[in-house]
Amino acid sequence: MSIARTRATSEGATLLPEVLAFTSSLLPDLALLRADLVGSLAHLRMLAETGLVSREDAKRIHEGLVAIWNEARAGKLQLPPEEDVHMAVEAELFARIGEAAGRLHTARSRNDQVALDLRLHVRDQIAAVLENLANLLELLIERAEKEGDLLLPSYTHRQRAQPIRLAYWLAGYGAMFARDVDAFVFAFEQADLLPLGVGAVAGTGLPIDREMTRRLLRFSDLTCNGLDTVGDRDFALDFAYAVARLLLHASRLAADVVDFASSEFGFVRLGGEIACGSSLMPHKRNPDVFELVRGRSARGIGNLVSLLTLVKGLPGGYQRDLQEDRAAVLESGPMAVSVLEILVRALPHVHFDREACLAALREDYTQATDLAEALVARGLPFREAYRIVGELVHVCRQRGIPLEKVEPALARTIDPRFDEEILATAAVEASVERKVSRGSTGPIAVAHQIEFLWDAAQRAREEAARIPTVEQLFESLREFP
Repeated sequence: MSIARTRATSEGATLLPEVLAFTSSLLPDLALLRADLVGSLAHLRMLAETGLVSREDAKRIHEGLVAIWNEARAGKLQLPPEEDVHMAVEAELFARIGEAAGRLHTARSRNDQVALDLRLHVRDQIAAVLENLANLLELLIERAEKEGDLLLPSYTHRQRAQPIRLAYWLAGYGAMFARDVDAFVFAFEQADLLPLGVGAVAGTGLPIDREMTRRLLRFSDLTCNGLDTVGDRDFALDFAYAVARLLLHASRLAADVVDFASSEFGFVRLGGEIACGSSLMPHKRNPDVFELVRGRSARGIGNLVSLLTLVKGLPGGYQRDLQEDRAAVLESGPMAVSVLEILVRALPHVHFDREACLAALREDYTQATDLAEALVARGLPFREAYRIVGELVHVCRQRGIPLEKVEPALARTIDPRFDEEILATAAVEASVERKVSRGSTGPIAVAHQIEFLWDAAQRAREEAARIPTVEQLFESLREFP
């Protein structure tokens, strides 16, 4: 009989193996084993300090939990088949130390226990994501500083828009990832509340000390209502949303690289270290890494939608439906980390072709807005300047003349105010240099953006460092006081 069943539950019948197999979450729960053991160590210490478990029994239970941790770390642990990791650990303790193991579950339920394990896991994963976000931000910054003066077209509607610096392009994606830092910090704050101690739904009449458990596990505060606590997965939703949004940003970066690496764009060449081949076409240099980064965003979105759909319409308190949160929560963190790690590995092997990028600018009309602004500076209303420059671009296209190469005599046939000084603003380099607004591609503005990204990277590292990991918590609890 499962240790989570009594005669009142079973009426003496043995649980069908098919029912156990269908209801068991043990396999996915193994990812929560370390969190479960750490939570149990903290709970046990509180029980001992409050006198709810004798020091003798507490010491035996403590030794059993530490032994299970060490065997799991060494890859030697084989847990008994149970409904979930919580019952499997308890069953394993029974096998090792006997009846004393039954005292560990005093004043707690699997409902608040799993809520604790998930919060510990989410905190752990957020620390890892933030550390890797810092790595990616620093990579983008360093590249922007090293070769950021390279010029290339920006795009709207996937049509060439205006000239920009490579540093500006890199900073654009850096700004997305900086917002991800904020999202994960928020998700951490939502997860950083101790659920343990609310029991199954209504608390306990035993003299427990939730505040002590909170301090041991280094949570910032306690959850305030047990009925809400055991059914709450908002922290998991916030985490899944942060992951999904990060993966969307990574997907957009990947989409640019995939396009830029194509023959149609020809802006970048993929190094042999990351270029993949075709099983049939020997000439191919495929951007598989970036296509898969783009594809992973689908799974991130799917995990978020799965969680949203799961909690939709559930009544208050814990429902067994919530067991289905495992796949979404447990996959999200490692997937986010793997995408960040591969971007850091792959991006240094994406080589921009300076001449190809510049040629794309010089053969097109991306400086048209600069001409219009130069006329505005002379006193023309913008719409009049806009119309005049549009006429000039139309004539240049008909004659196959790049805007940078138009002769003053031709321009003056459109409007006499096109003099050499105005036309000089159509030079590609001048277009970028003359941008002065904050947030623009101008040199001063880009320098400010890089400074902002350095601050974001530093914040990511600092926030990651302040999050107590499960490993750190175990080290603080491994010795019995």
